[in-house]
Amino acid sequence: MTGIVIDSCGWISWLANDARAAIWEPTLRRSGEIVVPTVVLYEVVRWIHREQGDSFALTAAAFLQQHEVADLDGSVALLAAELGLTHRLAMADALVYAHARVRDAELWTSDAHFAGLPGVVMVGH
Repeated sequence: MTGIVIDSCGWISWLANDARAAIWEPTLRRSGEIVVPTVVLYEVVRWIHREQGDSFALTAAAFLQQHEVADLDGSVALLAAELGLTHRLAMADALVYAHARVRDAELWTSDAHFAGLPGVVMVGH
């Protein structure tokens, strides 16, 4: 495996400093290993903006963009369509999982929708 894709739930948990924040802390501080799909950047910044306001949303966006941001391209979109159908994933989940699969990266999440899928590391379960 090369790299780690962190699902939106991990970033949000840590940024919101909720009950699972400490579990996510060591992983989210890894430099050079983390890949942030654009859909994750969107979901996290949108959530933070809604829940915590403009200023913190800008801070969160800047932190996520310190890592490699992976753009959505045709190959990821096509794989996401296939994975979404095969594993019954919602669009955003399929896109995140496809980014991990295309890069042969692990997907770290606490979202039960991904439980049991190849290359997925369940955090806090």
